[in-house]
Amino acid sequence: MSLDKATVQKIAYLARIEVREDELEPLAKELSGILHWVEQLAEVDTDGVPPMTSVSAEMALPMRADVVTDGGYADKVLLNGPETTNGFFLVPKVVE
Repeated sequence: MSLDKATVQKIAYLARIEVREDELEPLAKELSGILHWVEQLAEVDTDGVPPMTSVSAEMALPMRADVVTDGGYADKVLLNGPETTNGFFLVPKVVE
């Protein structure tokens, strides 16, 4: 499959990409080359090759227990704020 200038211009329009007139012909050749390469890939015999859905399908990732291992330092955290009240930071009003 090869593309002509008119097709490339239409693709550029649909993609909202500005392509100058002098760039259309080289771009058409480049895209045609890419399409030709993809066509070559389609000719590869993949019978008997299982589909690969994930690279890590056979790898087990390490898991940790879903438990809280830190926290309970609200008083220490509140010391970092300039103003606090009732266990909350006081911040200036930003919405009128």
